[in-house]
Amino acid sequence: MGAIMGIIELCMLAFGLSMDACAVSMTNGMCYRNIRKGWTIAIGACFGIMQGVMPVLGYFLGTFFSGIISAFDHYIALVLLGFIGGKMLWEALHPDEDEDAESGRMTARLLLLQGVATSIDAMAVGVSFAALPDVNIVPAAALICGITWVLSCVGVLLGKRFGKLLNNKAQILGGVILVGIGVKIFVEHMWFS
Repeated sequence: MGAIMGIIELCMLAFGLSMDACAVSMTNGMCYRNIRKGWTIAIGACFGIMQGVMPVLGYFLGTFFSGIISAFDHYIALVLLGFIGGKMLWEALHPDEDEDAESGRMTARLLLLQGVATSIDAMAVGVSFAALPDVNIVPAAALICGITWVLSCVGVLLGKRFGKLLNNKAQILGGVILVGIGVKIFVEHMWFS
């Protein structure tokens, strides 16, 4: 990793980047009734891989697109998480109006949208890695991927546990959490970055 970014700093960065994915994973565990062992692994893998790929993509895009990425990443996250969370809230508050077979069930499409929405900030981190002289992007991205994967799986398991306790209120709470994460990302990027 080099002298500029040591393993401790990189682990702290990976934990920070993984927090949104962990929270969304917990929400998935609370809200989607078809989450079993396979989905738990898939959620962890999706979030981990997206968090690992995005810094590499950002690294290679480098400073050329850094202004564009940082100018719009918070809007993309807000729209995607707002849409997913809003849909969750709508379905929780209007259960009889949505007879869709996928209602209340995790799908690959939904998981991919969540993966993109929670990993956009990792692309900006990759752009910043390109500006540091001694960052080896492959081990850095692998560490981010691994930490996110593990924390996301743990998040799903915790969400399943709390989802059983909350029963039908879990979907409302999950929707509010997703919208809240989208707003948090937006506010942080608009006023605190």
